[in-house]
Amino acid sequence: MRNLLIICSILAFTSPAAAWDGYDYESGNYVEIEKGQLVRPGREIEYYDYDKGEYRYGDVESIQDSGSTVEVEVYDQDSGEYRTFEMDKD
Repeated sequence: MRNLLIICSILAFTSPAAAWDGYDYESGNYVEIEKGQLVRPGREIEYYDYDKGEYRYGDVESIQDSGSTVEVEVYDQDSGEYRTFEMDKD
């Protein structure tokens, strides 16, 4: 019974990982990288482009810590363009 109470307490006070919010200053659009994605150079990610109103796929080219934000350079597979996202460090 004690173990069940501990497990219930842990589940009650933990929250699922949230998506990662950011902004693409070149296009002026907000983006969101879906939760559970490993954002590392050489990896493919799925992100939501609020301007286009759709999910898109891109290859992570580089990641750079910029103090309160993280710059993520992505090669957008749909458009064939490079995009730089400035992601919040929440």
